[in-house]
Amino acid sequence: MRVKWNGILKSLLKTAVYVIDQTSDQVDRVSDRASQFADDARTAIFPEEDHTLRNVLLFAAGVGVGVGAGLLLAPASGEETRNSISEKVQGITDKVKGRASTQNYGATGTE
Repeated sequence: MRVKWNGILKSLLKTAVYVIDQTSDQVDRVSDRASQFADDARTAIFPEEDHTLRNVLLFAAGVGVGVGAGLLLAPASGEETRNSISEKVQGITDKVKGRASTQNYGATGTE
């Protein structure tokens, strides 16, 4: 009877080792796929090539085009624009000062 149990036990252990081995192979394959996916994502987000000079040149070109368009399409001269902005800021300042001086605040800061 003891020999029979030894045979059954050996069979169970061999089956367990086989299942564990198959599972570890599957885990290795899934791990490799996940690693490849992460590498692909990293390459898509952070390309290996350095584009710093290209980006700086494109930014400078964009600024140049913007300044040129602003100069060509400006409706008034620089002095007129500055005077207009100054007058608007002064008007807003006067309105705020006028409202602040007409309001009567109590000791708690409420009306």
